[in-house]
Amino acid sequence: MSELLYSVTIKELPADERPRERLEQYGPDPLSTAELVAILLNSGYRNVSALQLALHLLQKYSGLVGLARAELDALKAEKGVGLAKAARLAAAIELGRRLASSGIQDRPLVTSPEQAADVVMQRYGDREREHFGLLALDTKNRVIKEVVVSIGTLNGSMAHPREIFRPAILANAAAVILFHNHPSGDPTPSQNDISVTRRLMEAGRMMGVEVLDHVVVARNRFVSIKRQKLV
Repeated sequence: MSELLYSVTIKELPADERPRERLEQYGPDPLSTAELVAILLNSGYRNVSALQLALHLLQKYSGLVGLARAELDALKAEKGVGLAKAARLAAAIELGRRLASSGIQDRPLVTSPEQAADVVMQRYGDREREHFGLLALDTKNRVIKEVVVSIGTLNGSMAHPREIFRPAILANAAAVILFHNHPSGDPTPSQNDISVTRRLMEAGRMMGVEVLDHVVVARNRFVSIKRQKLV
């Protein structure tokens, strides 16, 4: 790495660019892999921030898969890592493996708007900012993946449908259920919510990923746009 890359520490970054502060404000989904690794590392060394150290490790081991395959002895020998940081990385990676292998029976089954709302309401119903995302489902309507696509006001130009559906396509999803929250506490869909839903349903048909519903959640309340026959 160049000296320029090592020139800025985490504390010198603006607060909204620091990994832990970003996770607290936005949740883990928007964070890059390097930012998540930096949180595990917690610190770098001398003028090298945890984020710069994380980028170095990911580059050296050819990404997260390579980092996951690295031996503990190799990681702890890296400058600025040591046993404690290497152990945290190894433990987090092992937890990820165990979660991934926990079996399909642990994936929530979603066959109704109520079940979809149950999956997302607790995490997003009380958020102070709008979170728009999707539940990627397999052919048995079990959740493969939950993804937050954007944070902020939902609008028709928030992202290209291709980018919105990318996580579902990569997960080989058969269908998706869209969701977002209303910080106001009123889950009644706006006209814009309905327009976005129609646009994404059409895009889903073109890409071979069916949009089963769009669930709007608030504090202990939800509305299914499909059930309300708004699309």
